[in-house]
Amino acid sequence: MKNDYLPPILVLSLICLVISGALAFTNSFTEPVIEAAAKERTEAAFAEMIPDAESFEILEISGLPDSVSEVYKSSNDAGYIFITQISGYGGEIRIICGVSTDGRIIRSSVLEHTETKGLGSKIAEAPFADQFIGMEKSRLTEVDAITGATISTNAYTSAINDVLTAFSLVVASNNR
Repeated sequence: MKNDYLPPILVLSLICLVISGALAFTNSFTEPVIEAAAKERTEAAFAEMIPDAESFEILEISGLPDSVSEVYKSSNDAGYIFITQISGYGGEIRIICGVSTDGRIIRSSVLEHTETKGLGSKIAEAPFADQFIGMEKSRLTEVDAITGATISTNAYTSAINDVLTAFSLVVASNNR
């Protein structure tokens, strides 16, 4: 009776071992391709945010708002890139934002979101995001909200506010 269980267990273990090996083998080929594609998308997003920038270097600044995860400075002083993540109505919203050296928004764009289709998802569309172009912190109260998507609108505006706060901290740390 005990011997009846042993062959199926061995066969199943062998199948699992072979499949795991095949997945590891496949991953070794696809991982570099996936990483290269991600880097390409990031570089394209950076170029879209600050077209005049030549290249970027990451900055390590302490005390940034919690929503700001990454800060990059262009090598030719064309501006800064901020990556921020904030909670919206449907979940996390990742935003990339370019800021000029004088503290004005060059461009902002949603990288990822899970907002409600047709309502909150409008934060990723040009009419909404474009209203931030040229804006500075003192004008954030002038944002036209998306009707029926107050939480998403407020989250996006809050993220931009955090970006401009982070910009002030970056400038202050550079002037020391």
